[in-house]
Amino acid sequence: MLMIFKSLILSMMLIAVVNTSYASITDKEFSADAVVSIPGQPSTTSKLFVGKDVVRTEIQTSDGLIIDITFPYQGKIIKLNTKHQQYIEIPVQKQSKKQDSNPCSRIQEANCTLLGKEIVDGRQTQKWQVVASQSGKNVRTLHWVDAKRQLAVREFFNDGSMAEMKLEKNEVINGRKTERWVRTISRPDGSTVSSYQWYDPQLEISIKEELPGGYVRELKNIKVGAQKKTIFTVPDNYKMMRPEQLPSNRSLNRQNTHNRPPINPQHNYR
Repeated sequence: MLMIFKSLILSMMLIAVVNTSYASITDKEFSADAVVSIPGQPSTTSKLFVGKDVVRTEIQTSDGLIIDITFPYQGKIIKLNTKHQQYIEIPVQKQSKKQDSNPCSRIQEANCTLLGKEIVDGRQTQKWQVVASQSGKNVRTLHWVDAKRQLAVREFFNDGSMAEMKLEKNEVINGRKTERWVRTISRPDGSTVSSYQWYDPQLEISIKEELPGGYVRELKNIKVGAQKKTIFTVPDNYKMMRPEQLPSNRSLNRQNTHNRPPINPQHNYR
């Protein structure tokens, strides 16, 4: 399973919107509460259900409970508005079901080249070159990806900055045995910034992140086990709507924007 971007499964789960350019799905089934804490704002909680090749998220909005059912390998999201008993199907980038470590299997408009294998801090890694289009220009970055965890443990960016991830210790959080990793970005001016993530070896994802500025995203009340197939289907009494007809679109998009931490482009290559 790819996860230069594995920690950002939280981005998908915690804001109830899937950005399939970097989101991935674990092959373990479980349910959880997804919590986002932003400085100066009340924390938000959504419900998460991960099934076989499908993810369901539930979030309360000003227009009632909104449910997203995401099929990453089919390339679609089904969005349900429970208040109006409506649903809409939204096409998204289809992910490959093949267990592929190539970053370009998840990134649009990018070219990835495997340059070789190297040992970094005693860990076997794959060294990838990624050339992506950004503002009409090709941007080249380098990433050393832990072969076991699929985490990028070393990265070089086109602005001269670099990032390193190091395992600090094993730690139990939210009732789960995890590995605490620190990611430090070093900039050309000598400044550094650090973020933290807690990687769950059983689920093969990071279940908590602490980002610069005090932003925290985490999964709580995790319950591992098969999910009922019926929760990933559209109720028979729901009416299909066109995008412009769905009352929840504007309010949901506005809420997601407010709940989303600032995006650092370098975070796209974790």
